[in-house]
Amino acid sequence: MKVLGIETSCDETSAAVVTGEPGEGAAAHLDSCVILSQDVHAVYQGIVPELASRAHLAAVGPVTDRALADAGLAPRDVDLVAVTAGPGLAGALLVGVSYAKGFALAAGRPLIGIHHLEGHLFGTALDDPDAVPPFVGLIVSGGHTLLLDVEAWGRYRLLGSTRDDAVGEAFDKVGALLGLGFPGGPKVEREASHGDPGRYRFPRPMLHGGQRPSDTEYLDVSMSGLKTALVHAVKAAGDLAGERAHLARGFQDAVIDVLTAKVVRAVELTGRSRVVLGGGVACNKALAAALGAALAEAGASLHVPSPRLSTDNAAMIARAALFRAGEAGPAVDADPQLPFPGLTAHGAPRTAHP
Repeated sequence: MKVLGIETSCDETSAAVVTGEPGEGAAAHLDSCVILSQDVHAVYQGIVPELASRAHLAAVGPVTDRALADAGLAPRDVDLVAVTAGPGLAGALLVGVSYAKGFALAAGRPLIGIHHLEGHLFGTALDDPDAVPPFVGLIVSGGHTLLLDVEAWGRYRLLGSTRDDAVGEAFDKVGALLGLGFPGGPKVEREASHGDPGRYRFPRPMLHGGQRPSDTEYLDVSMSGLKTALVHAVKAAGDLAGERAHLARGFQDAVIDVLTAKVVRAVELTGRSRVVLGGGVACNKALAAALGAALAEAGASLHVPSPRLSTDNAAMIARAALFRAGEAGPAVDADPQLPFPGLTAHGAPRTAHP
């Protein structure tokens, strides 16, 4: 089965073709993937929804044409059309869903809507065939921070989430605070690589020895207190130019320590031997290195997607569609608050085995 995926949930317009057998556990091959990022938002230090929608409207057709051409396909060669139905920016989602509906109708092919975050769970498997359930999944992006127990594809248990800002959003805000521009993630990481790890010791929010597995904060994260601490440090520093790298290092080290501790806790509580990382923050090499080292000590392995499959992309949407191919139908609508399919409520994880 050849699946055309379309992704327009935020500020990347992407189309991809994935080939594989439908259903659970089937291998898949990435035939093509085109991602067009929108640079206009850097001027405003954040995503402007209306500008994002307009850019998608102009780009979705040419991007899809390029993905099909790279895969050597005509529209009639596609067996299934998959599109991100949510969550995301309402206008941006509507552009992708509307285009996918028109494409599927013209080509006479079935259409399926895919949850963006479920796509992130599937994306890593396109790079790494061992990134399959059961595993602990950590999704860290500009809009989401989720820690999940993935028993099987389609069966997800929420272990922890952010109480306020997503990790990626916190990186963006810190990037702006340090005068690094938008998006902040890669710029903060680059500055942090030159910083002194001992210069600033920021708090590790919601991470202390008194927490117990029955506490909801045991696996939850929070970024607000850390950002406040950084604001005060920036004001006290005076010479931002001379302190920028050290401030970035202190912030990044705090985030990495918190995420690493929470993931290790999740592994210990669930008994999983694999951790799959997804989302744009998965591109952070320092985070991947720290997680990999900590998990090796805990007897678990880390599976990290390549940079192109970490950020928002249509390949992960097409891969998730292979699993859900039997659910295809005409009733696909854009829903910014689309519920995560197969997700059970937050609660203390039960012991499981890989």
